[in-house]
Amino acid sequence: MRTIAILPIKSFGAAKQRLSGMLGTGAREALVQAMFQDVLGALRRIPELDAIAVVSANTMAQRAARGEGVLLLDDELEAGHNEAAEIGIEYAVANGFDRVLLIAGDTPLLDPTDVSALLNGAAEDGTGLVVVSDRHGTGTNALLLCPPTAIGPAFGPGSCARHQELAASAEVRCRVGDVPSLALDVDTPEDLAELTRLLDTTRIKATMTRGALAQLDRSRASSPAPIS
Repeated sequence: MRTIAILPIKSFGAAKQRLSGMLGTGAREALVQAMFQDVLGALRRIPELDAIAVVSANTMAQRAARGEGVLLLDDELEAGHNEAAEIGIEYAVANGFDRVLLIAGDTPLLDPTDVSALLNGAAEDGTGLVVVSDRHGTGTNALLLCPPTAIGPAFGPGSCARHQELAASAEVRCRVGDVPSLALDVDTPEDLAELTRLLDTTRIKATMTRGALAQLDRSRASSPAPIS
């Protein structure tokens, strides 16, 4: 069963606006790029994946993808996450892939063994759609589709339930997958605090993200104290 992972990435500078109150544009850009590189590096260590494709118009994302030797699909219109995911799905169908794993680029704790278990389990039980929810149980951090056109991607707030509803309407066998290392995506200050806590208290590598957060700490420490 040929499987391709699709990683849609929008402009690093435009990402994570909900962190703008605590991080400047440059810091957000560095963090988003680091998380993307950690996710990409983890995907490359998953033997069940036959290909990885990055869907983006962002030159830094494209450069990082080339460095990892993965496919590049241009997101010329940058219409949104779901539209970028559709670009990847169209490529998968045109090139004979049996299933697609759509995955978020802001899940730097991703463990390749978790994703291998997800892929193997779905193949064994014949599940056509697996929804991997975020830690709140409402969003979708990964979506496994077999075939790639089983349903259309519907990411965004409330997407975990929405993907299940779409599967029911299409009469596609669906389950919610428990993938601990994909539970945390970083959108809010609370998410960032939880990411920092987990990196401080576990042996999770996430090398690039660790480096970006360490640089952020150094920048804060060297900044002059405000005058009262």
